[in-house]
Amino acid sequence: MSQPVILVDGSSYLFRAFHAIPLLTNSKGLHTNAIKGVISMIKRLQKDYPESEVVVVFDAKGKTFRNDMYAEYKANRPPMPEELREQIAPIHNIIHAMGLPLLIIDGVEADDVIGTLAAQATAAKRDVIVSTGDKDMAQLVNEHVSLINTMTDTFMDIDGVKAKFGIGPELIIDFLALMGDKVDNIPGVPKVGEKTAVGLLAGLGSLETIYDNLDEVKTLSFRGAKTLAPRLEEHKEQAFLSKELATIKCDVTLEKNITELLAEPANNDELLTLFQQMEFKAWIAELSGKGNADKTADSGSATSVASESLEDDDDLPAKLEGEYEVIFEQAQLDTWLKKLKASDLFAFDTETTSLNYKDAEIVGVSFAVEAGKAAYVPLAHDYEGAPQQLERDAVLALLKPILEDNNQKKVGQHMKYDMHVLANHGIQLQGVAFDTQLESYVLNSVATRHDMDSLALKYLGHKCISFEEVAGKGAKQKTFNQVEVEIAGPYAAEDADITLRLHQTLWKKLEKVDSLKTVFTDIEMGAMPVLCEMEELGALIDADLLHEQSSEIEQKLQQLEQQAHDVAGEVFNLASPKQLGAILFEKLELPVRKKTPKGAPSTAEEVLVELAEEFELPRIIIEHRGLAKLKSTYTDKLPLMMNAKTGRVHTSYHQAVAATGRLSSSDPNLQNIPIRSDEGRRIRQAFIAPEGYKLVAADYSQVELRIMAHLSDDEGLLKAFQEGRDVHCATAAEVFGVSEEDVTDNQRRSAKAINFGLIYGMSAFGLAKQLGIGRAEAQDYVNLYFQRYPGVQAYMDNTRENAKEKGYVETIFGRRLYLPDIRAKNAPRRQHAERTAINAPMQGTAADIIKRAMIQVADWLPQSGFDARLLMQVHDELILEVRDDQAEAFAAELQQKMQNAAELKVPLLVEAGIGDNWDQAH
Repeated sequence: MSQPVILVDGSSYLFRAFHAIPLLTNSKGLHTNAIKGVISMIKRLQKDYPESEVVVVFDAKGKTFRNDMYAEYKANRPPMPEELREQIAPIHNIIHAMGLPLLIIDGVEADDVIGTLAAQATAAKRDVIVSTGDKDMAQLVNEHVSLINTMTDTFMDIDGVKAKFGIGPELIIDFLALMGDKVDNIPGVPKVGEKTAVGLLAGLGSLETIYDNLDEVKTLSFRGAKTLAPRLEEHKEQAFLSKELATIKCDVTLEKNITELLAEPANNDELLTLFQQMEFKAWIAELSGKGNADKTADSGSATSVASESLEDDDDLPAKLEGEYEVIFEQAQLDTWLKKLKASDLFAFDTETTSLNYKDAEIVGVSFAVEAGKAAYVPLAHDYEGAPQQLERDAVLALLKPILEDNNQKKVGQHMKYDMHVLANHGIQLQGVAFDTQLESYVLNSVATRHDMDSLALKYLGHKCISFEEVAGKGAKQKTFNQVEVEIAGPYAAEDADITLRLHQTLWKKLEKVDSLKTVFTDIEMGAMPVLCEMEELGALIDADLLHEQSSEIEQKLQQLEQQAHDVAGEVFNLASPKQLGAILFEKLELPVRKKTPKGAPSTAEEVLVELAEEFELPRIIIEHRGLAKLKSTYTDKLPLMMNAKTGRVHTSYHQAVAATGRLSSSDPNLQNIPIRSDEGRRIRQAFIAPEGYKLVAADYSQVELRIMAHLSDDEGLLKAFQEGRDVHCATAAEVFGVSEEDVTDNQRRSAKAINFGLIYGMSAFGLAKQLGIGRAEAQDYVNLYFQRYPGVQAYMDNTRENAKEKGYVETIFGRRLYLPDIRAKNAPRRQHAERTAINAPMQGTAADIIKRAMIQVADWLPQSGFDARLLMQVHDELILEVRDDQAEAFAAELQQKMQNAAELKVPLLVEAGIGDNWDQAH
């Protein structure tokens, strides 16, 4: 039996690869992410189907016959990004050098060429697999034609189409005709969605049959059927036009038919040249005869953004296989316990009933001691008919000595969660040496998301079994204890196996750079148990105070709504962008500052802020929005988040989210509580100390400016901080040419805006807006600033150049932030990357310092003699609960500890406050 022909929908994968893979450039600034993605996909197909012919098809430039049928066809599509356009020719060149047939036919789309080749194959009774991510291709599926999506690892034959769409391939065109397609601007029938379309087709048949039997539509059982026929009648012409547009043409004139499209020998010399131009190291090594053995070798002095990222993943392996065991018997468990005790390092994971760490109970545990071999111990699957499982408490009692042994090294993915869950069962997890989420984050914070599924795809080329595959989706999704053990076992064991494999891959990359190893071990891994303890403790809140504030905000919202109606001269929904836009831009005729992608005047926040400088209604809307968000996010929600057992709110701190190293938090988000408004500060008043205690809040003062002084080595800034002067006042004196004693409040305010603005890359235009002055005057301020502080100017210039050369910047402690757009041809993206390059070392160093301080304070507390506990970490601030009679002495020592967290060329200054609530202490 002959092997199937593989038809690659190159255009489909071009866009998907571009958006799926973070932007990469070579040392000459050429973007390479789409090239990498498309060629990886083709190479993967060649591995999976080594005996098959592979034919690649791309769209041609220009319009097609569908544009002649319907001028608006694909009219909504934005122009192709230049960063993608520049990658098309290199992709074509590489495919030619690989010896593969490449078809680009004018006047038709890639779909039509593929449809024609598929039809030829069907006529010849030859099997074809179409590699695509385009749902429209489902209409081609028959007994000889199947689809595969290598980006999601899904295969679709006739039964697969029926399972996905609820109809067979023969009705897919009719399905598309009824629904339309927003992406391609195929109109369809208005208000006919997926369920309605399937209901019509399953009930009556094809589009022609539906229109021949419109009187029967009302008898169908789906929602809305009774009133649908008139709308179908009204849009009949549109529906049949849509069917023509959606129909893939299967009779395109081609120079060769499918049996004549044969691969030629690859031109390896040409391929090597192209891969060297793109700087794809693994493929270069492969062609040079080194193969995958050298994939992790140090690349020396390469300077491209891609090559300096330590991520040699240009060529990904085939799907990983594993031997997974589900443990039901004590003898099996005993064998694995011996393996765990004998191992230098094992991967460990828990399966639980909830993502909320305070409520989660263990359903099962998994572990792996070597790649490819893992086990799952089901402990609390309690669905009807569940098999007999080992008793949970007994198993956990056997695991407890191993899990609490600090010398028994473990690795996990997001182990902070597992630490909480085990604590719920009386186990204090120790010996966590590695966390793959944090390894990936320290390696390159912007390369990918840091969840296991994303990491497995990026670094192992492996698609993990997803939680939805085992537990279902949406409202019908099961909790893990309800998942059948035979399904749960491979999923859970795979988690442990992949975690171990990821660690083995990521740690080799981290080990190449000593500073990154130190950031990982000393800062991120050091912070993890401290954050866990803070989360476990939680913060005490005054629910009554929040309820009272909610009531007051509700009254204020009603007043603001009435004011808005009075100014508008009519009642309207303040939350409706459409109604608000009509009032602002049609009735009141305010100037349009910006438009939405669909061409409507924008009512986005930045637009309203600009309009609020001149007009009353936008000011009211902004105030209303701010209060409504405060109410829904905090005053209403915080009391509902109090844990029933502890009476406290327990946030989750996230180490692997913010690119610069800063912590973020959720449920509740402590970082975003506003402090510039009275209402925001009142929310902080609801965070209270328990009886007999005070809150102590210690905050680094102007830490990023101090880091700027250290990094820039500017004499003026260093001197101002070393002498303990008011740096904003000193800057004002320098810029405005007056003595510090004569600096006015307005001059100090301007200097402060300059100091902080330049850190964040603010332009003269931005400074002018902030200070309410002309752009030329603002530019004069900037010029004067750089004349007085030439070291700052030199630092910024050098940082931009170094970032362009290396592709990354570093904090004082060696944390790296990669900048994929630093050589982008698109000016706004490049300029944003340049601003980030200047700011990230300061923001990242500040993040490192507060984490170091937090770790040192946590180490000091047990032997300090103080009755104190770390409570929260927000921005550059630590908040602690301290026994009230010790608060003064404690605050003084805490300041010293935090000020010693880093040695800079200028002193670190920490300000500490004490109060019954967070607002008083801050």
